[in-house]
Amino acid sequence: MFTGIVEELGEVTAVELLGDAPDGAEGAAAHSARFRLRGPVVTEGAKHGDSIAVNGVCLTVVDTADGEFTADVMAETLNRSSLGALTTGSRVNLERPMALGGRLGGHLVQGHVDGTGTVLERTPAENWEIVKISLPDGLARYVVEKGSITVDGISLTVVDAGGDFFTVSLIPTTLALTTLGVKQPGDPVNLEVDVLAKYVERLLGAGAGTAGGAAATTAEAAR
Repeated sequence: MFTGIVEELGEVTAVELLGDAPDGAEGAAAHSARFRLRGPVVTEGAKHGDSIAVNGVCLTVVDTADGEFTADVMAETLNRSSLGALTTGSRVNLERPMALGGRLGGHLVQGHVDGTGTVLERTPAENWEIVKISLPDGLARYVVEKGSITVDGISLTVVDAGGDFFTVSLIPTTLALTTLGVKQPGDPVNLEVDVLAKYVERLLGAGAGTAGGAAATTAEAAR
């Protein structure tokens, strides 16, 4: 579990494609891959099997050396997130899991990307910047004004929520220390909506189904 508070702006130092693409798949993003990433802060004390979030995607550490770590990424992750677009030299947001009893500075982030959006607009202001990002089909219902959303692993507050977009306001620290400082219109970003919204939807749906079933049974018995 993460909090969406980026610890370090790391860098991809190598990308190795592994195996063949599945039948019917196209492009490099259809392969599995092994990434080597530089991140001296997050690799301190890290060992094989630990988790590190890379642009909001929870990855498992294969090994570490000299401030770098490697992680294997399966085809599903490459195809469903923006990691498939990473190349050597790409900058990435890095975060270690929250320690039990640690401060929850952002919000509960699983590192399970729900989809990718695209940066649509950047509007600079004197002390902040408004960024407009597209929302994939099916995710808009989880995004609400002043709610939380994770963008490339960054916990952000939604300023405006539309049917197919949302906006966030970025302070200078976020612009300077994360990938959102350099993302331009057309660039993809990973999105993870608030997990609490998904569970509430599921529970309400189950409750409605139970209530409907009970009503039908009662009506049948009354005949």
